[in-house]
Amino acid sequence: MNKTTPSERPSDEADAKQIAMAKKEGDAYHNSLRYMAEEVADAGGQKRAGDYIVAYAQERAEGMYMPDKSGRLKWSEPTDENCHLEISVSDAGDKRFVPYLTIKATLLPVTGAKIGPFEIPFVWHPGLYHYGRNIKVPGDGRYALHVTIEPPTFMRHDKINGKRYVDKVEVEFANIEIKTGRE
Repeated sequence: MNKTTPSERPSDEADAKQIAMAKKEGDAYHNSLRYMAEEVADAGGQKRAGDYIVAYAQERAEGMYMPDKSGRLKWSEPTDENCHLEISVSDAGDKRFVPYLTIKATLLPVTGAKIGPFEIPFVWHPGLYHYGRNIKVPGDGRYALHVTIEPPTFMRHDKINGKRYVDKVEVEFANIEIKTGRE
């Protein structure tokens, strides 16, 4: 029997055609996610966790635009950061990206002290919406990545599909290989 998740059930808010379109959007997002995690990043992986699919990708630290105090965008290169950590959170039913989340991550090196927890903010990227940030780690090697997602405070439509994302979610990726540096 194929068990459905709430986002797959037609309702008075989302008919079968809308559910099918949402799944197509999610499939397209996951195609981009697989490309980022498997072909662009140095390391990547994903797991189901509660109502979510949580994925990570790791690259060398990279520059990005940040708003300054006046609201103007200013390019900022990494200083002592040597690792860029990216987290994707998508709905487990339709696989669409879930925005407006509070995400924290902790890295646990095989040897040495833990790094974090640190917040992973949203990053607009031309190829894939995700959460991410540059951090400083001791160096290349194997780490465990612990990700915590707080229950979001956004409203949810739909009496049938809307009762989701209510629990804090924690997921761990063991034995990931991190390569340090700057792009």
